[in-house]
Amino acid sequence: MSAVSPTPVPTTAGRVKPFLRLVMIEHSVFALPFAYIAALTAMLLDGDGGIQWWTLLLVTVAMVGLRTFAMACNRIIDREIDARNPRTAGREIPSGAVSVRSAWTGALIALAFFLGAAALLNPLCLALAPLAVVPMVVYPYGKRFTNFPHAILGLAQAMGPIGAWLAVSGSWSWDAVLLGLAVGVWIGGFDLIFACQDVAADRAEGVKSVPARFGIPAALYGARACHAVAMGLLVWYALATHAGAFFWLGLAIVASAFLYEHSIVKPGDLSRLNRAFFTVNGFIGIALFVCALLDLAVRGLGL
Repeated sequence: MSAVSPTPVPTTAGRVKPFLRLVMIEHSVFALPFAYIAALTAMLLDGDGGIQWWTLLLVTVAMVGLRTFAMACNRIIDREIDARNPRTAGREIPSGAVSVRSAWTGALIALAFFLGAAALLNPLCLALAPLAVVPMVVYPYGKRFTNFPHAILGLAQAMGPIGAWLAVSGSWSWDAVLLGLAVGVWIGGFDLIFACQDVAADRAEGVKSVPARFGIPAALYGARACHAVAMGLLVWYALATHAGAFFWLGLAIVASAFLYEHSIVKPGDLSRLNRAFFTVNGFIGIALFVCALLDLAVRGLGL
């Protein structure tokens, strides 16, 4: 009688890779550049003009840790809805690639990194850290009780630049609030676009969103309005922080990217939605960061 081979136990690496796919770690590119802009601007305006590398490292750990926790919570809480949506049924938890237990373990480890980084930064960051966690957990439930869960996501994302500035200065900054609001409205706007692809599934499941409630054309008009407001806030931020020519060049690039994004996504044609969501928005963050870094260097930031 032949022996039955035992089921192999996944190695640590075998668990980590699916978890990183679960939280889409590469999408940190959307939020990190704006946190760096805030931190580096604070180093120039509220510091001695030199880059505080240790602080920048802790900001990175905090940002990635909190975002990873948020994404893991989102996937865990939405696992049953995802399983019934053809577009998301192949995600790691519904497909069995990542267990709920493993996802919670990864989420709590990421949360510990976030809180640890906040504690090492300054007392204000540590005191406010729990407040930053709240919208990350509320957002997945938002689609169950409001047609505007995108606003909750925007609020969560707005905290990144504000927290990064606080990490450097240790005090409140309304300039950081302007940048945070710009980022939050921007991300809320492209979440409106992203949600358009799930209208049929969302309506069937009773999932709430602007496209599901008001239709795709209304959602796309809403996204345009959000991005117009985001541009206005970025201009206000540039004026408030006395930005130079390179930053204004970056804003021109962002405005052009917004126009392109909205030209390729139309109510009757969502075939290029992923290009608008992933490629264009990733480009926006990187392009503005590069221009902001050049601007700060010209203005005296020591690189």
